[in-house]
Amino acid sequence: MKITLLVVGKTTTGYLKPGLDDYISRLRHYVPFDVQYLQDAKNTRNLSEAQQKQAEGRGILTNVDKTDFVVLLDERGREMTSVDFSSYVQKRMSSGVRRVVFVIGGPYGFSPDVYDRANDKLSLSQMTFSHEMVRVIFAEQLYRAFTILNHEPYHHS
Repeated sequence: MKITLLVVGKTTTGYLKPGLDDYISRLRHYVPFDVQYLQDAKNTRNLSEAQQKQAEGRGILTNVDKTDFVVLLDERGREMTSVDFSSYVQKRMSSGVRRVVFVIGGPYGFSPDVYDRANDKLSLSQMTFSHEMVRVIFAEQLYRAFTILNHEPYHHS
């Protein structure tokens, strides 16, 4: 199984990029993992929130295949503990899915078309984080999940 983190916009905040790069490197020891960056919608000042979500949604949908298991990282998704998330990852790996795509949308969330395509929605917290921070937080949690699955001494219960 391959895991892709699909995100809208580049990671440009100086202190976050090295952290994300570190977790990408760590994750690749366990699973084929990549981050796919989609261009931000252009001329956002001239677009309504709905138009911006639609533009970003087209980019997201263009980058997922029919056979992908698509998981939106969304504030309305279900929350789980790190141990529960590791079980979730294990179930996806055991299911025969070739690629799981975790998606972080733009500042206004996802278009209805993206919600319709999604197989699941997960929330990292009830709190709101910047979209760039979510990338690092999610990558760390995915790394933590693999260390839990491999009984490595990273996670402390």
